[in-house]
Amino acid sequence: MQFYLHPWHTLRINWNKLQRRCLLYGLFRAKKKLIKERRKDMRKRNRLLPKVVVSAWSLALITMGGGLIGHFLAPNAAQAAELGAACVDCHEKPVASFKASYHARIWQGKNDCQSCHGATDKHVNDPSKETILSFDKSGGRTAADLSKQCLNCHASSSPHLALWEMGAHKRNDVTCVSCHDIHTGKAAVAQPNICYTCHKDVKMAAGKQSHHPINEGKIKCSDCHNTHGTQSHGMIKEDNVNQLCYKCHADKRGPFMWEHPPVEENCATCHDPHGSRHGKLLTEKIPNLCQDCHDWSRHPGTPYDNTNGIAGTSPSSRMFARSCLNCHNQIHGSTAPANPSSGYNSGQKFVR
Repeated sequence: MQFYLHPWHTLRINWNKLQRRCLLYGLFRAKKKLIKERRKDMRKRNRLLPKVVVSAWSLALITMGGGLIGHFLAPNAAQAAELGAACVDCHEKPVASFKASYHARIWQGKNDCQSCHGATDKHVNDPSKETILSFDKSGGRTAADLSKQCLNCHASSSPHLALWEMGAHKRNDVTCVSCHDIHTGKAAVAQPNICYTCHKDVKMAAGKQSHHPINEGKIKCSDCHNTHGTQSHGMIKEDNVNQLCYKCHADKRGPFMWEHPPVEENCATCHDPHGSRHGKLLTEKIPNLCQDCHDWSRHPGTPYDNTNGIAGTSPSSRMFARSCLNCHNQIHGSTAPANPSSGYNSGQKFVR
């Protein structure tokens, strides 16, 4: 063991195991005693500090006048009860339910009714919606006014609200309280049921035979949509529909040697994302869906052929009981190579 007494003096001492332990124990006791003495000094200073502060405040208040005393002192019990009764007397149920709400849990006495509803001076004497900020359009406030009151706190702490001004909800006068109940502490309503209040067409689609599992609770509206605003059509979370669908359906992303133009353009060209009465969310039954684009080829499966015209006595039955997918089953894209011997490029035709 070495003790460095000075940069150019080193004291070398040979210690056995017991001696080293004794030295370390002695150092530990000395350190503990030093900490104890420092704590005593801190307690002395802490006892003295409040007396100094009170004396300074007393001198300042006496100098500036006693009128400032009431501004700094907290209300007594009677005053506090009177302030609470101003709302509870008329709004007993909202105030009682508010205590169990999310707002009440995070505020913990930092805010009160006036933080959202504005000053209550006029409302106490004239209890009408015009004398208070009521989160109800019947109170004469615009949708922008109501949402602004919420954004005062939530805009800075919620990044997903950055595009609220650009969103379709904002443009259609939807307010925060259209979806959120700020008072109640009851269990949250299932998200789709809130959206279905306005989007009844989506509710109908989600109940059809082929649908995304929205009602089953496996996905929810906000998995695909940012309800607070986006720059994309339909308030979807991605730049376009395809990028959104690829998050779950990555096998359809490609890249493929042979791309199907409708797939590249928009998945919703062939699929209804909310629900359809046709299999696999298709907007039409196959082969009708395919023939929306491929009606020019006179391909087997079209409603007519070279023998029977549309006005013929025996219309072709090739359109029925046959499916394009029986052969062209790689419709999202194919990397199948060409067959030089047959001269037929199966990949280009989306054939397996």
